[in-house]
Amino acid sequence: MAEPLPPQFKLIQHHLRTGQEHEKRDPVVAYFCRLYAMQTGMKIDSKTPECRKFLVKLMDQLEIMKKQLGDNESITQDVVGNAHVENYAYKMFLYADTEDRAERFHKNMIKSFYTASLLYDVLTVFGELTEENIQHRKYAKWKAAYIHNCLKNGETPKSGPMGMEEDLLDKENEDDGSLPQPSISANPADSMPTTDLSNIQIAPGAHPPSNFSTIHIPPGAHAPANTPAEVPSSSVLPNTPIMQTVPQSVPIIDPSLYSVKPQGEIRLTPEDYARAQKYCKYAGSALQYEDVGTAVQNLQKALQLLTTGRE
Repeated sequence: MAEPLPPQFKLIQHHLRTGQEHEKRDPVVAYFCRLYAMQTGMKIDSKTPECRKFLVKLMDQLEIMKKQLGDNESITQDVVGNAHVENYAYKMFLYADTEDRAERFHKNMIKSFYTASLLYDVLTVFGELTEENIQHRKYAKWKAAYIHNCLKNGETPKSGPMGMEEDLLDKENEDDGSLPQPSISANPADSMPTTDLSNIQIAPGAHPPSNFSTIHIPPGAHAPANTPAEVPSSSVLPNTPIMQTVPQSVPIIDPSLYSVKPQGEIRLTPEDYARAQKYCKYAGSALQYEDVGTAVQNLQKALQLLTTGRE
């Protein structure tokens, strides 16, 4: 936006920048980043003239985008939009985590962790985060700050979640969109990835395995062959190996599902329908990336839920 950002809105500056970065790459992500910024900005300050002027401009931009994307189900249906942004956040998270656990520490993976954490903030426009998403957001924020500080100070980061509990402030600023402060820095400001992180470009990645030791990744949290940004590979640190994709193993389909019938009078709740829709959306998204295994798993879960009322 040409309108200067009021200092009161510093908290949402990175969400707005993420929206700008994705305007052409993924307009749906860009739209919801700006929607989150607008809703959060309204809570911060909607009365002072400079803030009100900025929010009005942002609302106008959202209206234009909504008209341009009017035939996109991710904009018109919250369940689909939620799944779209959530899947995108998972994709960023898994790429960064794979690089981290392979001990390939570079600014591209820091950017991926940081962007994922911002997108988990954005997901709150659809309602409260799931426990899994809360944990992913906390971990991504901590990892981005921790690795950023280590590289800045000439230290070698530790891969994985080792030391996370000691570094994170206990449950503070859980949902305010700010970045937790690792204890490795005496100056809190040094723990906050700011403009430097926001300007880092993401390089193409590979299909990372979801081999988390402490972070649970539910079905649908798959990563496609490439990360969102398509930039020259020269932006990756020298000698960074490129992972090769491996043949996929398709899960065996439960034969009982072929002739499944509702068990008596199943009373499904609105939450059940929403979860079933979400599983189907995950399956469709997985097929976009030719991830047959994830698609089958999610369709089976949807069918199981709809026919038994249980997952």
